[in-house]
Amino acid sequence: MTTLSIENLGVKVGDQQILDGVSLEVSSGQVHAIMGPNGSGKSTLSNAIMGKPGYRVTSGSITLDGQDLSSLPTWERAQAGLFLAMQYPTEVPGVSLRETLELALRARGKVNIDVKSRLLEEAGRIGLRVELLDRPVNVDLSGGEKKRNETAQLAVLDPQIAVLDELDSGLDIDALRACAERIEALTDSGLGVLCITHYHRLLDYLPADQVHVLVDGRIVDSGGPDLALELENEGYARFLTSNVESAGVTVSIGGLGAAKEVSKPDSDDPFPDPLA
Repeated sequence: MTTLSIENLGVKVGDQQILDGVSLEVSSGQVHAIMGPNGSGKSTLSNAIMGKPGYRVTSGSITLDGQDLSSLPTWERAQAGLFLAMQYPTEVPGVSLRETLELALRARGKVNIDVKSRLLEEAGRIGLRVELLDRPVNVDLSGGEKKRNETAQLAVLDPQIAVLDELDSGLDIDALRACAERIEALTDSGLGVLCITHYHRLLDYLPADQVHVLVDGRIVDSGGPDLALELENEGYARFLTSNVESAGVTVSIGGLGAAKEVSKPDSDDPFPDPLA
């Protein structure tokens, strides 16, 4: 079993404290969902996990099976078994998708995989037109095609833990179902998933074992799938009142059984994603 463990994580961007004391664990076969209002730090969490430059860890730790990832560059975290499906997948002109995946697998010691055949297989499973596989990485693809492409890459690379930053953003219902159900099938083979989303509809096809509510850089509540339904119906109003902003509210953090005082941090994310 593989476990991604985040303990008391604090993250700054520039001089601004974005995350403050975030703790959770994701293990093989589990799906954990992160939900929260815009600018709460959800994308900051995913970027910090993958080591994006400019995101400075100020407290706590990020470990994968006990290995501290905090000082590792992004490529070494990927080599260790992490995968990030980005909210806005990047186009990489001139770089072959197949060759990129072959190099990534080779770096992890997987040299006997027929990447071309695997890509064709995965494209068929998620409804990605096979002619798009010959293009450079994500170049001239629609938003939905990029998400399908990222899902195919995820399946071929076979990581231990996948971080999905709003997989459902820009997807129509058919693409959403195809991508989410494929990832759900991968969890049956041991993939652990940390899924950032705004809407319960993704969790209809990728059921969550745990749902965590992130507000102002802190996890203020955690629960089972019913919590996502509550948020869908009622929004975040009860987490945005003065009761949450003041000290003295105790909640369970990340399903770890720890308790934490919840208070509003000094500042919001200075680079809020309008869809995060």
